[in-house]
Amino acid sequence: MANASSLKIFPIESGPVATFGYMISDADAGLAAVIDVPLGSADFFIENAKQENVRIAHIVLTHSHWDHTGDVAALQRATQAPVAIHPDDEYRLGEPNKFTSVPLPFTLEPCKADSYLRGGDVFRLGTWELEVRHTPGHTEGGICLIDHARNLAFVGDTLFAGSIGRTDLPGGDTATLLHAIRTQLFTLHDDTIVLPGHGERTRIGVEKRTNPFLV
Repeated sequence: MANASSLKIFPIESGPVATFGYMISDADAGLAAVIDVPLGSADFFIENAKQENVRIAHIVLTHSHWDHTGDVAALQRATQAPVAIHPDDEYRLGEPNKFTSVPLPFTLEPCKADSYLRGGDVFRLGTWELEVRHTPGHTEGGICLIDHARNLAFVGDTLFAGSIGRTDLPGGDTATLLHAIRTQLFTLHDDTIVLPGHGERTRIGVEKRTNPFLV
């Protein structure tokens, strides 16, 4: 079993809409995985993997909005790491510019999925063990990754500090999202740290008590 000190998280806030991506690593196993890859983040993940002497073995996407996938192709070229996503969100990956909320002043590079993650699956990386929970509503195939051992939740754009993911884009639905948060996230321990796709970290208990969309 790995030392707790061998398990690290490397966050980056990157891209034109300040999107968070995260690299998790297990130094004892020599492995890392990247959760969401915003524009401008690939070099950060590659450099940190090099410094930690770990290999980026997986790319996991919480959903397929362009701000979370903008550097996937670049990271995959550099690492050959396979991409995993919920099947209901795969369709945006091949034509990312077709699914932006407004026209962008640059062209996004397409990518493709190599495997799927569905609710109830467990994603493993060395000593990391993350339960996959399907949380639709922001998109059809949104997922959250839950580390029960360390009370961590990588939630993409499902839940924010004091807010929730937007539901006005194609594939979004407010009632579906609120139901997903209540049944898939608010059932976690109150001390669970929420690592979102935008904004500050929060805790499940804080959001249960104070989030205006959910109280």
